[in-house]
Formats: sequence, C-alpha cells, structure tokens
Amino acid sequence: MTDLSNSNNDKLEATGERLLVDYKNSTAVEHLHRYSIAKSMVIGKVVLDIACGEGYGSNLLAQDAAFVYGVDIASDAVSYARKKYRKQNLQFMEGSAAAIPLEDDSIDILVSFETIEHHDKHIEMMKECKRVLKPNGILIISSPDKKFFSDIPQYKNEFHVKELYKQEFYDLVKSYFSFVHLYKQGIVKGSLIYNEDGGDKSTLLFHTGDYEAVGYVADIMNPMYNLIIASNSALETYPASYFESDFVDNELLQNVMKYKSLYESVCRSKAYQFSRFLLLPARVVRKLFR
Repeated sequence: MTDLSNSNNDKLEATGERLLVDYKNSTAVEHLHRYSIAKSMVIGKVVLDIACGEGYGSNLLAQDAAFVYGVDIASDAVSYARKKYRKQNLQFMEGSAAAIPLEDDSIDILVSFETIEHHDKHIEMMKECKRVLKPNGILIISSPDKKFFSDIPQYKNEFHVKELYKQEFYDLVKSYFSFVHLYKQGIVKGSLIYNEDGGDKSTLLFHTGDYEAVGYVADIMNPMYNLIIASNSALETYPASYFESDFVDNELLQNVMKYKSLYESVCRSKAYQFSRFLLLPARVVRKLFR
C-alpha cells in the first residue's frame, strides 16, 4: 500500500535541485522518462535506487520489482520517504553512493539518476556499484553532459561538484563494466511520426529545418543528459523511446503567465506612469507628422 497523503504533512525543503512531486515541468519529464525505462527492466528483481530523494522513483519501481531499496544521504529525505511511501517490498535507508549500506552481490538492478555530478568520489561510487551488484547485475545511471548543460549555455549549477563530458562518463563506467550502452536524452519540441504496426523500434530518425530547407540531422539539438545501461553480462539494446507529458506545456504556460504578470506590474508602477506622462508631448507630435 502506498500512502501519498503524507499524514504528518511534513514538507521537504524545495532547494531547486531536489525534485519534488509538486514540480510539473521539463525536469520532471526527464526524470519520469528514465524511471519508466528502468521500471520496464525491474520486474521480479531486487533493486537499489541510490540518491532516491523524496522517494517517488523508488515507489514507482516497487510496483513491479520484487524488492526496492531507496538510499539517500539526506536524513530528512529518508524520513520523509518512509512516511509517504509505504509498501512491503520497499525500504528507505540513509547512505551515500560512495558507501552503500548493502551486502555484496545483493542487487539485480542499480538505478542512479542525477547523482554522480553531486560529488567527486566517482571511482569510489563505481566500485560500490559493482560491489553490491550481482555478477550479471545491471547499472542504469544518468548524468548531465557538461558540454550542453554548462559550457554552451554558460551555466553553473551551485549543487554540482564535478560534471562529466560524454566521453568521460562513458570511460568511467567502462572501466568497471564490460558491456556499456550509451543513450542521449533531451527535451524535444516538434512533431512525432511513428508506425502503428510496429517496425524497427530501435531506429529513430531526426529531422529539422525551416521554410528554406529540411532534412536529416545526426542528433537532437541539445542532448542535455547522458544515460548509460551497463553490465558485466551481454545487454540488449534498449529501443529509442518517447515520453509524452503535458508538464512541458504547463511549464511554458507558467512562464508566459509569469512574464505577462511582470509586464502588467511594470505598467501599473508609478515610475512607468510618470515616464509616459513625460513622453506624452513627443507622442502627440509624432502622431501629427505621420
């Protein structure tokens, strides 16, 4: 049984980095897409969700997994998750990615979304992931691509300690796992065309252009995140996938309303009204000479 009401009405601090279920935006879509992929792979498995945050992802995985451990370094997040999400096959524990509080060879699937960039103990984390995973266990891990997340937009996230470029991320995981499949993720805005009868679901062609020219492109414009599925046993390639949600539309609408409200507040301000009064003669003259 899952208790989504959180009877104690406790609230986790909205840091802007921790994803809470109140958020309905593109960040939520990115996380839910990853968890949806993981959920399809955990049926009947023992799962670890490292850096589980408020617990919504662990709760989703527990719908199909045999058992799920949700581990987070923040004691307030663990306490919150224990109260909010209650299932017999779900346990929340306090611990870090560099010192996982579980036995060797005890996990079938290890999920780590947007964790590794928050610390610099990357080698220790990889060793711990390999230690707790069974010999044929699977690691599903994601991290922002430093090129697209930080370099190009010239953005610095105060919560990130050590971001990785795509090749750095791949090489790190490859040092500990024999089979590594790299996937890219980014929010897309456009048109989807697909074959209702099936076909080759592992292939996705990218198109872009304008009224002057259209055609194929090698990749989406901003593959903001890298997702790796790795194991020491052979892996099947996961097909290209699309996660549809109105959260992105809601986010765009909220931004429009925010700027509209800002514009209206400026127009109501005394400074704006005074400046219009000062410019009134100039506007009258301009109308006369049109």
